[in-house]
Parts: sequence; C-alpha cells; structure tokens
Amino acid sequence: MNGIYLILAGLAALAVVWWPQHGLWARWRSAQRLSRRIRQEDALKHLLKSEANGRVATLNSLAGKLHITTGNAARLLEELEERELLTFAGGQLRLKPAGREMGLHIVRAHRLWESYLAEHTGIAERKWHLLAEEQEHKLTPEQADVLAAKLGYPTRDPHGDVIPRSDGPLEGESGRSLNSVEPDTPVLITHIEDEPDAVYRQIVAEGLSSGMKAFVIERSPARIRFWADGNEHILAPVLAENISVNLLPEFRTEDLAEGEYLSGLRPGARAQVVGLSPACRGQERRRLLDLGFVPGSVVEVEMVSPAGDPTAYRVLGSVVALRRQQADLIRVNLNEAVSA
Repeated sequence: MNGIYLILAGLAALAVVWWPQHGLWARWRSAQRLSRRIRQEDALKHLLKSEANGRVATLNSLAGKLHITTGNAARLLEELEERELLTFAGGQLRLKPAGREMGLHIVRAHRLWESYLAEHTGIAERKWHLLAEEQEHKLTPEQADVLAAKLGYPTRDPHGDVIPRSDGPLEGESGRSLNSVEPDTPVLITHIEDEPDAVYRQIVAEGLSSGMKAFVIERSPARIRFWADGNEHILAPVLAENISVNLLPEFRTEDLAEGEYLSGLRPGARAQVVGLSPACRGQERRRLLDLGFVPGSVVEVEMVSPAGDPTAYRVLGSVVALRRQQADLIRVNLNEAVSA
C-alpha cells in the first residue's frame, strides 16, 4: 500500500513540474520568454530614442540603460539582429523598419499610459513612470489606439514628451537644460525627465511640472535657486539637468513674480480666479473645477481654522474647505478689488 502512495506522490510531483502549460517548467519557460521579449523591446526603445535625440547608441549605452553587463547587451543585440530588427551597417547600430515600428509602439504605449494615470486616476505622480514601464509591454497596438481615443488623442504626456502617432516619427526632446539659463530669464518648463527614478522623485517632491513658468534667481556650481509657479525652489545642478525649458522672451521676471495664489488671500478679501496650476491634474483638477474654481469666478475667505489650515472659501454661493497645498494650485488676481 505504501508503495502505491509513493508512486502516486511521485506522479503528482511530476505533474506539478511537467504539466503542459500549467506546470512549473512551463511557467518558468513562459516567464523566460516574457523577460527576453521585455529586454528586446526596452533595447529597441533605447535605440529609437537615441536616434530621435541625435545621439549614437552604443553597446555601453545600452548596457547602462538596461542595467546589464556588456556581454549580455552584446547577446541581446545579436538576438535583435537575428530577428532582422536592427543592423550593424557602417559600424553603427541602426534600426530596421520592423524594429523602429516596435520601438515606436513601446514609447507610445508608455506615454499614453502615463497620460491615463495622470488624468484618470489618483495615483501619485512618482509612481506613474514605473507603472507605465510595466504596462507598455502589455498593451497591443490596437489597445494603444483605443486608449488614445479614450484620452482624446493627447499630443504630449504629463512630462512634456510628445506622444507619437502609431504611423509617425518619434520627435526628439526639445528645449535646453535649466542649468544653462542665466538669472532673471523667464522660461517655460517643457519637459521633466523621469529617469533615473531617484532623481525624478526628488523633482516631483518639489512640486515641479511641465507647463510651469519660471526664472532663475541664482546659479552656482553647488546649486540653482529659481522661482516656479509661485514658489521658490533650490536644486542641485545634477537634478536641474533633468529639467528642460524654453525661453519666454515675451515675459519679464516681474510679470511672473506678480502671479498670486488663493493661499495668499486674506480674510474678508475677494479675488478672481485666473486658472489652475499645471501641477494640478486628474481627479484633483476635475474636483476643483467642479467646485467652482474656474477662470472668472469670484472667491473669498469665509473662515480660517484655528490651526491656520484648512481654510474655508466661498465660491459660486458655496463654502468649500481647502488645504493650503490645494489653495496653492489656484491662481487668482489679488491686485484689484473684485465685486461679488
């Protein structure tokens, strides 16, 4: 009897390991194939973005980007060449049409998914990039098209990157580094690089976002101090290098600095809403708009809590309590008396 039990146990163990599609061996093989596909798609994305930005992709740049050894990077490139996705023609890595198409889809899927997270979820901004890194490999081209339609065919993602069409080219990054801007020069933040993640998280913690107007106050080898959308910020140059800007010759620094926010409204005073900060996105933006904080509406301080935060505001006949962090997102005109 014990022998029968041992045989049954052995058969069960074999089934657990070797059962087609569901056994451990089949699952391991499936995970290996998925991991190989993701590495290949990440490599194509790196090559495509390098090409779009006028940089020459190399074995070392690929190894550094994917955090793998140069030996593994070389084998990865061989796999892509065998699949006729790239070529080493002329001593340089060049994408073939099929490789460019695959790389473009991954970039597009990533940027569309970040746009979805920003506009339709309450997920913290610091998590958008990593979640999109996972989802980009799961979306099919058809699903990406459906997502683009659902989002209203956005042209840029939350970081300011152009979202390419499925049949179009990939545009390179525009603008110049914040580090290169002279003091007292008005600029528009056009792009915030989301890699490496540690640098990106520090920038996000500062509340900085694409679309903000800014100007540099002080620049030194140790730090860059600048004004952006109502607040002063200090960053190390290595962090500021990940912020791209365009010049705003039609503005003066005085014009930008005079911008005021609802958090500066004193009790009993009224102001007119000018708009919401570019940093206000998704559910937070829709909620504030639904509450009545739309351009042109009149708002006044109704009551300040004993601790100073939150503050109750009257807008469009209703009283709304906002934290200071939320009031900092609402641009208002405080310079002139506003009638109710």
